[in-house]
Amino acid sequence: MRNGNGTRPSIAIVGSGFSGLGVAIRLKQAGFTALTIYEKADGIGGVWRDNTYPGAACDAPSHLYSYSFEPNPNWSRRFAEQPEILAYLRRCAAKYDLERHVRSGTEILAADFDSTTSKWHLRTRAGDTATVDILISACGQLSRPAHPDLPGLDEFAGKVFHSAEWDHTHDLGGRDIAVIGNGASAIQFVPPVAAQAAMLTVFQRQAHWISPKPDRAYPRLRKIANRWFPILQKLPRLGVFLWFEGVLNPMLVSPVGRRILSLPIRAWCRWNLRRVQDPRLRAELLPGYEVGCNRILTSNEYYDTLNRADTHLTSSPIVQVEAKGVRTEDGRIHRADTIIFATGFRSHDFVAPMRIRGLGGQDLTETWHGRPHAYLGLTVPGFPNFFLMYGPNTNVGSGSIVHMLESQMNYIVRAAEELTRTGYLEVNAESMDWFDESVQQRLATTVWNTGGCNSWYIARTAAGPANTNNWPGSMLGYRLRTRRIELDDYHTTPRGSLARHDAEN
Repeated sequence: MRNGNGTRPSIAIVGSGFSGLGVAIRLKQAGFTALTIYEKADGIGGVWRDNTYPGAACDAPSHLYSYSFEPNPNWSRRFAEQPEILAYLRRCAAKYDLERHVRSGTEILAADFDSTTSKWHLRTRAGDTATVDILISACGQLSRPAHPDLPGLDEFAGKVFHSAEWDHTHDLGGRDIAVIGNGASAIQFVPPVAAQAAMLTVFQRQAHWISPKPDRAYPRLRKIANRWFPILQKLPRLGVFLWFEGVLNPMLVSPVGRRILSLPIRAWCRWNLRRVQDPRLRAELLPGYEVGCNRILTSNEYYDTLNRADTHLTSSPIVQVEAKGVRTEDGRIHRADTIIFATGFRSHDFVAPMRIRGLGGQDLTETWHGRPHAYLGLTVPGFPNFFLMYGPNTNVGSGSIVHMLESQMNYIVRAAEELTRTGYLEVNAESMDWFDESVQQRLATTVWNTGGCNSWYIARTAAGPANTNNWPGSMLGYRLRTRRIELDDYHTTPRGSLARHDAEN
């Protein structure tokens, strides 16, 4: 299929989570039907397909953590759990007839741009090939589990798995379980796992600020009312949005907000910490960095679980893993027959292990030199007709990533419409450099960069630490920045043989 002459371009989307499905829906609504969604797994859903650990749930309220164009009146509770979110995504795919566009079990290994035709050539792990006009990476920031390289792990005699690769065939009943990590996933699965284990030990690298979780089940009458009166969903969505934008976001990105708004949030988290009965354990669980430096976690059960006689927490660093346990720096050996990694994701990889090569054969990962950056988090010089969803510096420390994704969806649809006319769209280096410098300057004064924590937002690069993940402003600010395409920021002239063909005609 040709583009640049008024014909709708063909589109490849890599990934079928919230971002991949959402941009596919928006593109179809705009009339772009020649699209294929490539999914390496056997089904759609992204992180909500993969993360099936006990207690898996969203930490943003359901009415905001869903597409604005596809509200769900039947959420069972304020913070939906994994099975319900996955079912929601599957319903969206069915309603918008996306299933026929999905190629499951198909991993894209490489994508190469052909400057003579302005097309992308894709190659799958099975060796199949495809050619498209537009390539969209919807792999996200949290799709590749991070496995720590611990000394002696190969000698461990028991079972080892990551929370994002939960082994449901492994019976946890009566086990001695070591949980390495204490972030967002751990505080969700530790309570139900501790209830089964003979003994559970949590290995804490750093404490986290944990607030109470204002969760509740929705009664049947509320669901009926949601269907009859959609405003009942829109108002809570707006209320949560305003809370994030008006209170939490200024606390993260504004020096003045940090001084004022952090006080009640910190007090709220410390009030939650009162659940821990042992004063020494409470002191160990109190963070030594500013509130908001890491994402504020929410739980009503985690602290209660640490009160159990059969559940322990240690902050002593791990020295090595042995056949029957884990040895820490304080000399103790913590007995274990099961190790569960709650060590997060390789959040700075973005497109890896997919290899993307643009103009002149330049490799995207090598171009980044360990510090991923993209114009508006969406596109990179030297990689025409290529867009990222949930790309560098588009994560939010407060709020719902779905709102950010919808901003990106709208931008990509406008870009596709522009490509219908031009056939070629490449952001220029000057616009990229200006944007990146602006973002990093704004990030320099945020709590993420200066709050004193060890954060997954920060990449360790040859040039020093850099925040490659977070957006330094508000969700509304990003929406305004992406509401239209500034063509002055782009090269739009078709290249190579396509340009010559157009000139001759």
